[in-house]
Amino acid sequence: MHLRTLILIIINSLIFLVILMLSITFYNQFSKVLDDRILLQLNSIKTLKQIQVENLINTEWQYFLNDESQESHPDLSQFDLPEALLQTTGIYDFTSYNKNKRSAIGFVLHRDGKTRVALMNHQKIKNILLERAGMGESGESYLVGEDFTMRSQSRFYPEKIPATITVKTEGVLDGFLGQDGRGVFQDYRGVEVFSVYSLISISKLKLVILSEIDISEVMAPLKQLKIRLLGLIILIMIIAIILSIFLTNIITKPINNMRRSLNVMAAGDYSQINKIDKSSYEINEMFEALDLLKKSLQGAVTYSKELGKMNLNTHYTPKGENDVLGKSLIKMRDKLIEFRNKENVNRIHTKRQLVDGLENERHRLSRELHDGIGPLLTSLKFYVENKVEDKTKKQDMIKIIDGTISEIRLMSNALMPSTLEDFGIGVALTTFVNNIKNTSGISIVFEDLTSENESKITKNQAINLFRIGQELVNNALKHAQAETIRISLSEFDDFISLFYFDDGVGFDLKHVKLGSGIINIKERVEMCNGHIQIHSKPRNTTVEIELPIEHE
Repeated sequence: MHLRTLILIIINSLIFLVILMLSITFYNQFSKVLDDRILLQLNSIKTLKQIQVENLINTEWQYFLNDESQESHPDLSQFDLPEALLQTTGIYDFTSYNKNKRSAIGFVLHRDGKTRVALMNHQKIKNILLERAGMGESGESYLVGEDFTMRSQSRFYPEKIPATITVKTEGVLDGFLGQDGRGVFQDYRGVEVFSVYSLISISKLKLVILSEIDISEVMAPLKQLKIRLLGLIILIMIIAIILSIFLTNIITKPINNMRRSLNVMAAGDYSQINKIDKSSYEINEMFEALDLLKKSLQGAVTYSKELGKMNLNTHYTPKGENDVLGKSLIKMRDKLIEFRNKENVNRIHTKRQLVDGLENERHRLSRELHDGIGPLLTSLKFYVENKVEDKTKKQDMIKIIDGTISEIRLMSNALMPSTLEDFGIGVALTTFVNNIKNTSGISIVFEDLTSENESKITKNQAINLFRIGQELVNNALKHAQAETIRISLSEFDDFISLFYFDDGVGFDLKHVKLGSGIINIKERVEMCNGHIQIHSKPRNTTVEIELPIEHE
């Protein structure tokens, strides 16, 4: 990416992010303040109307109690009042008993066996609730009875009888639970509103008063603010782009002049001499380019030294199409790597042939001992048992023959264990470890974690793993003075793992002269394309070997 383009992207991205974050923060803060102001204003209106309604009802009630000349039996023909209600003094909501479903609040005074009943002028409550000062275009205050229907006129449905309008909103439910609160939810019209609510409880009368305003009306200023902020962002970004283009031209023009003057030299064409354009102000950039050229030459020299040391893993990249020296060094390295790889392949192939020949000879000798001399000795033993009559001589001869047969078996097993061919590497190492444990007296444990039925260990790998195990145990017995040996052989989907541990005296890998045993182990691992790690210190020597799963 060009420097000019990078500067333009960085500057304008930063400006855009700053403006966007400030706009979002300002918008959210304004929205929060507006919400708080609306809810606070609604709460003030609700509180004022609640106080007015409560004072009105209490005043009317006191007047009813004190003025005995007031009509004791108003026209109650439109009401089905229960007799029990008329026997209890208090303020009641008569709406549910009104045949016409008209809102009505009634007073009942039962004293000295007599009952006085009066109806409150509901128009007074209506006048209080319909006062809409500070409520905007969509605000209203209303009352809700315990049957979740309205007790005051709806300004949105003026033709409907209030008691026919069901209001079972979140605010009404919380209000009848005695909770004063505020929130945003749907009102009885299904419209999202800001709402504040509380319970009016006077004598036997329970009503919930709510003051609400539509969210759409409240959000109108926010929508206008959003449009203005978007226009402001676009305007600022246009100005920022123009200024950033002018700024990048000032910065990049002298740099580009210097870059064009030095590129030829930095690319590795040392024969050309370029005239440096001194019209630019960034003199320091010139010295940096010259320093780059010096580093380029130093890199080529350093790389040549590494190649001379046969350190072929050193990385080097030519400086350009004209960097003949660099390309020549790369070709030299590739040829040396190719030669080393071929040499390693030939060396490993030769080792494999030698080891395979050795193992084949061991296998042949083992078979000769087992199938040739073994049956002859068994026949000789059978002959002695049946033909020699002197019991003393017979026992001595049989004893000698049995010892010879046992020795032949040990020799045959050492050359090539029959269990290795018949039952696999796991059983062969188990048998070998058991024999060592019985004869040496040290604690040696072998854990076989190979697959019993579908093992992917090849015959060549099995032989090499067995020889490695033999070599490790023999080295421990001869040199390590170990008391405990632990070996585990594990078979996974992609590799085979052999882990060895002993608590012997250990050795220093950096200073000890490795014997043929360790060298043979490393060579066998290398022939199987595996990896080996040896860690040794007193009381803790470990060998970890991994061989890849392969097919014969």
